[in-house]
Amino acid sequence: MKITEIKVSLRQKDNGKLLAFANVTFDNAFAVRGIKIIQGINGPFIAMPSRKMTDGTYKDIAHPINAETRLMLEKSILDEYHKALKDGGSKPAETEIPSEEK
Repeated sequence: MKITEIKVSLRQKDNGKLLAFANVTFDNAFAVRGIKIIQGINGPFIAMPSRKMTDGTYKDIAHPINAETRLMLEKSILDEYHKALKDGGSKPAETEIPSEEK
């Protein structure tokens, strides 16, 4: 699977932890929108789109199912975030996601 586009929307600096939103398109066929880029203690990280459950917990709507894909996705999104900070916007990026062999 290949990331064919990443769009980053920077948030206004209001001293909050939410830095930006990202939308990611895979293989020009599937999009995940509303990925949050959040400022953490050790730097920015991504939070996948989630829904609040009736018990008050949050469950991801879509997420990587292995660590390798999660790291690659996070790196790709954060790279685009840092480019957007410099450019004031984001250009499409392409990244290959390794597929698991069955």
